[in-house]
Amino acid sequence: MISIKSAREIEFMKKAGDILARCFDTVERHIGAGVRTADLDKVAERFIKENGAEPSFKGVEGMVKGAPRYPANMCVSVNNEVIHGIPGSRVLCEGDIVSIDMGVLYMGYHSDMARTYGIGGISEEAKRLIEVAKECFIKGMNKAFPQNRVADISLAVQQCAENNTFSVVKDYVGHGIGKEMHEPPQVPNFVGPKKGSRLQSGMTLAIEPMINAGKDEVMVMPNKWTVCTRDGSLSAHYENTVLVCDNEPVILSKVW
Repeated sequence: MISIKSAREIEFMKKAGDILARCFDTVERHIGAGVRTADLDKVAERFIKENGAEPSFKGVEGMVKGAPRYPANMCVSVNNEVIHGIPGSRVLCEGDIVSIDMGVLYMGYHSDMARTYGIGGISEEAKRLIEVAKECFIKGMNKAFPQNRVADISLAVQQCAENNTFSVVKDYVGHGIGKEMHEPPQVPNFVGPKKGSRLQSGMTLAIEPMINAGKDEVMVMPNKWTVCTRDGSLSAHYENTVLVCDNEPVILSKVW
């Protein structure tokens, strides 16, 4: 069942989103060539806990059979890694692009957010990919109105990506969010055979285009978490937690 959030619940989600957005600002200041991905994870954990929240991702069960629980506070996916890159000893290098995906739990409510950053001088293709991923999110969010359907969001994202000669990942999708990190409805970045649920004021959605420079096919790596593009092409990720309202959609994962 899709949950419709009360005013009180929305306030908790705004606070979670505020902590998360400020955490991203803090982490971004530490991103650069020569930085270990594990060090970024430590920065995030410290900030989240100092602000009275908990990381949503740590300890989450895997979707692949036999996967261990997720061991980190954030996902750090580099270059052709689409999502679920596990922070560790990898060192970021000049020319890399890195997608950071994090969630925060505050007073029983989650917020979810992702951004892709360039490390130093990156290729023109990489710059355009990052920009288009953000544009895809905006196009999708602008369809998050009552009486529209989930498929309206999906179509806007897919058309934006494909009009820019990129592809959308079809194996992983956005989702509802609230008391659980992943709630109904699923929010695909592509149009399938079903139109999906009709949107209502008070729904909260994690809209998250995952955009590949090459083809849409992906594969799960041996660690049973990290997802990479099958053709080795770059991938970018842009996500916010969004509240469906009568007037216009509201981004909850921002500084309030």
